[in-house]
Amino acid sequence: MSARCGFAAVVGAPNAGKSTLVNALVGQKVAIVSPKAQTTRARLMGIAIEGEAQILLLDTPGIFDPKRRLDRAMVAAAWEGARDADLIALVVDAETGLKRGVTDLLDRLKDRPEPKLLILNKVDLVRKESLLTLIAQTEGRVAFEEIYMVSATTGDGVAELKAALAARVPEGPWHFPDDQVSDATDRMIAAEVTREQLYRQLHAELPYASAIETEKYEERKDGSVAIHQQILVGRDSQKAIVLGKGGARIKEIGAAARAELGALLGRKVHLFLHVKVNPKWEEDRGLYREIGLDWVE
Repeated sequence: MSARCGFAAVVGAPNAGKSTLVNALVGQKVAIVSPKAQTTRARLMGIAIEGEAQILLLDTPGIFDPKRRLDRAMVAAAWEGARDADLIALVVDAETGLKRGVTDLLDRLKDRPEPKLLILNKVDLVRKESLLTLIAQTEGRVAFEEIYMVSATTGDGVAELKAALAARVPEGPWHFPDDQVSDATDRMIAAEVTREQLYRQLHAELPYASAIETEKYEERKDGSVAIHQQILVGRDSQKAIVLGKGGARIKEIGAAARAELGALLGRKVHLFLHVKVNPKWEEDRGLYREIGLDWVE
């Protein structure tokens, strides 16, 4: 059997479960997830292997109506991911159905030349009758080659979807070694892990306007790594939330991020966090480069 390798852009509205699905297809965590909408900011690649096929999964930010510069950069990254792809996988939250953001996406996708698959996610939360209604509502809007019903959380349907993606990527040599699961650098992974902990621990309290900037990533002679990160927020009140009473919250965030990073990187991690108030952090071009986004006017 010939080797196969190709790009599959995973697109959808915020909170459709794209990152959870990419992690399930890869077989381990490569993208951060949280209940917060628009958790994914930059385009990230997860690398899945099925038989002789290497599937390069472009986990894109959720596509939504952008209001700010950061929003515009995220949406641009999502569409850029679709442009690079051999096929497009549209992930729809089966529980929320064809809300406005999804119908807008269908309109944008209908004239694109790439082969397209429709993936109804979170089917474990929906009755079969509702799924059939949802499928009927998509008919005629976009020429999907196939429709797959999955639950990225439970794993139902993921193996069938993975086999379908493997069969659809073109013949050709693999782009990455067989033990590589992502194109993210260790520096990027470190920032994403800390940001995930921010979202997990402060989901209801901290607004979406926060970012992680890695100031220093230093390999030590003993094989460990020292990582210095700034948590950027817009207001003093947000800084107080991140710090917590007596600095307790930032210690919890740091401890959880340090433990996960140690497991991911396979080495001891020294993680140093501090919080910086910068009301204009979204206007920092260098930060956009740091988090893997292009500057969008």
